[in-house]
Amino acid sequence: QVQLVESGGGSVQAGGSLRLSCAASGTIFSIAEMGWYRQAPGKQRELVAAITSRGIASYVDSVRGRFTISRDNGKNTVYLQMNSLEPEDTAVYYCNANLVRSWNSPPADTWGQGTQVTVSS
Repeated sequence: QVQLVESGGGSVQAGGSLRLSCAASGTIFSIAEMGWYRQAPGKQRELVAAITSRGIASYVDSVRGRFTISRDNGKNTVYLQMNSLEPEDTAVYYCNANLVRSWNSPPADTWGQGTQVTVSS
């Protein structure tokens, strides 16, 4: 059983910062790309940031320059540092990992349970 456990969400005023963490546990052979998605009420889930196993990061335009994604491969953990938060960043944030459970298994997308981020003006 593989799990992604997120932490670090909460409420903050506009201009503040939060740091999200997501740790993968269980039987894991390797993890390719890891990422953070978010879903605001009434909106579709969107990719916020992603990072490859080699540390190459990409961002949606609305967060570039404010958010930083990083990962610790030794801990199977991905982070999202969120600075200069805006009310528009309010959403449930989900961790995603494209992971392989054994040498002969295909990669599979795995999701965390989500963590709420609320930014007040």
